[in-house]
Amino acid sequence: MSAVEELLAANAGYVERFPDAMPTPPARRLAVVTCMDARLDLFAALGLRVGDAHLIRNAGGLVTPDVLRSLALSQRALGTREVVVIGHTECGMTGFDDAGFRAELAEQSGQRPDWDVPGFDDVAVSVAGSVSRIRECGWLLSRNSVAGFVFDVRTGKITVVD
Repeated sequence: MSAVEELLAANAGYVERFPDAMPTPPARRLAVVTCMDARLDLFAALGLRVGDAHLIRNAGGLVTPDVLRSLALSQRALGTREVVVIGHTECGMTGFDDAGFRAELAEQSGQRPDWDVPGFDDVAVSVAGSVSRIRECGWLLSRNSVAGFVFDVRTGKITVVD
């Protein structure tokens, strides 16, 4: 069975136990920006349930223009008021060669990306920079309730980033 077929089969079971109603605005008025890494089960790690928070994920959990757009919608249209940025240990974006990656894509496809994929050397410094970008974004209604954490993929523990 392919991965897509497995997803469809799992969904059939999910439909049978799907709740009658879920809140549209996140119940905890929280948005979480994090990495797309498959090892991060943030619902379990943070005690969240479906409907509690918006999860915005990308490579490295970086606050990019697209993430700021999503946060603006999250706050202005759906009432979130707190933001958490979570990076993690052993991230594939640590030491990532953005220029080399984009050059490879351009060479192989004939199309130069109009976006970048900035890597970082220190996940805590990256998280702190993302927290600063959120606090400085004038589109956001709640810029003071922003926290940063690093998730340890070996232990599951989160550590506050100052």
